[in-house]
Amino acid sequence: MSDNPYVKNKNLKIYLNGELVGLDEAKISVFDHGLLYGDGVFEGIRSYNGRVFELDAHMRRLYDGAKTIRLEIPLSAEQFKESIYQTLKANGLDAKDAYIRAVVTRGVGYLGLHPAKTVNPSVFIITDECELYPPELYETGMELVTVATIRNHPAALSPRVKSLNYLNNILAQIECVDAGCVEGIMLNHEGHVAECTGDNIFILRDGELQTPPTSAGILEGITRSVVIRLAKRRGIPVQEKQLLRYDLYASDECFLTGSAAEIAPIIKIDGRVIGTGKPGKITLELLEDFRAVTRDELQV
Repeated sequence: MSDNPYVKNKNLKIYLNGELVGLDEAKISVFDHGLLYGDGVFEGIRSYNGRVFELDAHMRRLYDGAKTIRLEIPLSAEQFKESIYQTLKANGLDAKDAYIRAVVTRGVGYLGLHPAKTVNPSVFIITDECELYPPELYETGMELVTVATIRNHPAALSPRVKSLNYLNNILAQIECVDAGCVEGIMLNHEGHVAECTGDNIFILRDGELQTPPTSAGILEGITRSVVIRLAKRRGIPVQEKQLLRYDLYASDECFLTGSAAEIAPIIKIDGRVIGTGKPGKITLELLEDFRAVTRDELQV
């Protein structure tokens, strides 16, 4: 049995290169370039009552990212989707809420960097229950700090590629932990707000929703896109614009978005109280709309 203390279900089945295997069998080679160099792509996806949320959008981003780094995924998008549902069913999650991690690595090779000297890209899918933040944080709100670690320069590695190299975000997350916060704001090389270590960020100012554009060096979040559509559905103007910390401090409301986080209200940033110091009205309305979408009660 697996000795991983963070996996509650020791009977979990993992999809690995076309087979469903137990935790102890779910292994890849130490020569896999996904492990040696973070060479690969992944998606974090949610399913609600067995329905995988925005699966087509996630597959599009996964395959676009793979194409960008010239990685050939050995499955068609339709086969990948079928494998996700197969893995959910194997773990008894085909009628429950779950978190899905879909990963593609470059494959095994030699100890050099050369991507052409690799064979057999690895594909694995993990499905399990997931709770990123405690439920009470959605009622009371959470606090953020700005971290010193800046977002990777977008000209070096496009942040729109969801690659396996997350060291940039991990270093920022260490700063969050040291500050006693669960999330932190990362700036880009120009000092503009980019995103948090694992989530996109929105503010409300004078009735307008604002969020950093992709040019600020952000991952183009799937939940971010859904929230923009939900806001427009409510008649709330949305602007993608460069933001400074000043804009965050002076905002009326603030929230984060992400597949695992959904919509998380923010009440304090760097010691500054946001709005009334409680989750904002528009934030809570969008959260309710988002949950209605995940329950298939609302279309956007």
